[in-house]
Amino acid sequence: MNTTRRAADVIVERLIAHAVRHVFSVAGESYLDVLDALYDARASLQIVTCRHEAAAANMAEACGKLSGRAGVAFVTRGPGLTHASIGVHTAMQDASPMVLFVGEISREDRFRRAFQEVDLAVTFADLAKGVLQVDVPERAGEIVDRAFQLAESGRPGPVIVGLPEDVLALECPAGRTEPPTMHGALGPGVESATVEAIAAKLRAARRPLLWVGGSRWDSAAVGALRRLAESWNLPVITSFRRKDLFANDHDCYAGEAGFGANAAFVNRVREADLLLVIGAPLGDVETGGYQWLDRNTTANRLIHAHPDADTLSAVYPALMSVQVAPGTIASRLADLAPAAANSSAWVEWTRTGRAAQLSFMQPRGVIAGAINLSIVFRELRAALPSSALIANGAGNYAAWLHRFFAHTAYPTQVGPGSGAMGYAVPAAIAAKLCFPEQEVICVAGDGCFLMSCQEMATARALSLKMIFIVVNNGTYGTIRMHQEMRFPGRPVGTALTNPDFVALARAYGLAAWRVEKTADFAAALSVARAQDGPALIELLTSIDDIAPGRRLSSLI
Repeated sequence: MNTTRRAADVIVERLIAHAVRHVFSVAGESYLDVLDALYDARASLQIVTCRHEAAAANMAEACGKLSGRAGVAFVTRGPGLTHASIGVHTAMQDASPMVLFVGEISREDRFRRAFQEVDLAVTFADLAKGVLQVDVPERAGEIVDRAFQLAESGRPGPVIVGLPEDVLALECPAGRTEPPTMHGALGPGVESATVEAIAAKLRAARRPLLWVGGSRWDSAAVGALRRLAESWNLPVITSFRRKDLFANDHDCYAGEAGFGANAAFVNRVREADLLLVIGAPLGDVETGGYQWLDRNTTANRLIHAHPDADTLSAVYPALMSVQVAPGTIASRLADLAPAAANSSAWVEWTRTGRAAQLSFMQPRGVIAGAINLSIVFRELRAALPSSALIANGAGNYAAWLHRFFAHTAYPTQVGPGSGAMGYAVPAAIAAKLCFPEQEVICVAGDGCFLMSCQEMATARALSLKMIFIVVNNGTYGTIRMHQEMRFPGRPVGTALTNPDFVALARAYGLAAWRVEKTADFAAALSVARAQDGPALIELLTSIDDIAPGRRLSSLI
């Protein structure tokens, strides 16, 4: 019986123990022993060979965001690590559990400016939740377990694990093979008296608002949230790029907090006499640059429930702060009876919130282009099953998607709360790997798509049945819009000379079509969905239709 293993073997064994299914990587000589150990683990782990480290990290982040379990990526030191740092930043901003393993220089060469040397602890002090090193082979399994626990507990986030190349081949006692005894998704409980106090505040309200967001959700928690909203007839709003936490076609759904929110929505947030916030961190984007909430009044009307103590009252003082996992508090409150009957003011408050959102989601006309994205995304919704998963990156094109595509099931949305471009393509690939039974659609702007389009090769190599939709208006739209608002008639650095996206996709082995009129989209979507592998649809849109209801030329 073999009682010893390489440290590399123990690391891979612990990945399997933590139920990791996919390892996203760009190979490097600094962790050859791990690659060799992964060869023997191919029956348990799918090794996804990526074309760029940023994509590998984004795939791991998206996998963590969608599953609630830490996504895993392996990259080499120096350039590989710094390429991957964008995915680390998104994981930190979005509270996504992720473990990034980094092949490192030998221990004896540290602080000599060795080839591709990076000081992990210094470089990622603010960018990651934690930085660990496997400096002692006997502790390899312990360090991996610690990384997963740290990544998945409290406010989830990215953890960096350094793998000095001289350690990986060293022998150590065989690692544990049993699953970890603790799992980070287990959150703190909440006392019955606290739950009753929250319920009492709700019963006394006339204009309550249930605000949900953040991470640490799962299907059971989302189900409890729905029960809570229905039993109490609460209007529900979701944080930026967290629309799938509550069915958008439900009578209680009142909109998304984030970029492009309408005035009626903002007024509703300000007028609520009780804000029950579950999971949402109340950050910059979801509070309109910290302008929608008044610190002078939140102490009288905000109840904030969040799994991370450091997030509670970080910006806004609260009437009650409760450290608790979102599913726990939603379930406990859903089990309590509301008032005998909602007041007429409460009923009207919920009804008008829903009416305002329905109006906001109605298609808008376009001025210059032959493609109307508001209709395209409504048609996309109508054609797809409720379980279809949509991945998008950052840019003005996403404002059309978020506003006019309704999410009615969970999990069906993955996007970068961090605002990172280049996210959509790798996130969509990860989504299809993590949820192979669901249809997956990638929606990316032309600038966003070109930052990671090489991963079409990854999708093709894996024969993933999915669709890439590229919204092409020939510009970095968000920046161009802000340029015209601040410096009218002086655009610079935002125009894009694009390739032929259809030809590019076909060169990667994808089926592809170009759509120039709204009326042609449905047919292209139908044939793309019928393909056995990945396909691409390019939408030619006008730069003048810069955002829903906004014309670029009117800003000049």
